[in-house]
Amino acid sequence: MFSLSPDDIQAIRLSLQVATAATLIGLPFGIGTAYLLVYVRFPGKSIVEGIVNLPLVLPPVVVGYLLLLLFGKNGPFGSLMLTFDIRVIFTLTGAIMASTVVGFPLLVRSIRTGMEGVDSHYIQASRTLGAGWWDCLTTIILPLSGRAILAGMTLMFARSLGEFGATIILAGNIPGLTQTIPLAIYQYTSTPGGDKMALSLCLVSISLSFAVLLISNTVNKSMEKR
Repeated sequence: MFSLSPDDIQAIRLSLQVATAATLIGLPFGIGTAYLLVYVRFPGKSIVEGIVNLPLVLPPVVVGYLLLLLFGKNGPFGSLMLTFDIRVIFTLTGAIMASTVVGFPLLVRSIRTGMEGVDSHYIQASRTLGAGWWDCLTTIILPLSGRAILAGMTLMFARSLGEFGATIILAGNIPGLTQTIPLAIYQYTSTPGGDKMALSLCLVSISLSFAVLLISNTVNKSMEKR
């Protein structure tokens, strides 16, 4: 029979907290970025698109190291944030930031696909009736892209639950503070006799991921009926 230690339970809580925070923080930026890429014409659009998708092709460890350079004590953003007493390195904030950056491209790609599927005639008709871009966004584009937004949030949440490389570089592996489920599993596999505990956390991770997919599918079917 498998059991979980207090540190394991805390790792599960931190994983859920990090995944939830990363998804909620990334959502408005993901919607804004997708809208920008789909409906706005501007020079250098392909460069912006490449930067947004870059975390998909870079190893997570590289992403974590780049974030470490940017938000470290001597980094351009790190020194600025220290003036406001905001610490990123080896903190829960760093874990959330790492998960947000790594999962963000999945969120944007899904939302962008949904926005591209919106019939342009609806938008043109609303503009003819005097609706501004905000009205079009909130009454036409977002409702019709609802299923894609949900899919993107699901992908980002699941990706954040499994984030390892960028998190361990930026936030470290500190039990009770930054140690999420993947980091705890890594620690157990590096410890003699830790296989049983690692397997327990693997089962928890599988259960959480399955639950997320099940909830997403249920909500998706409900939205489809509407």
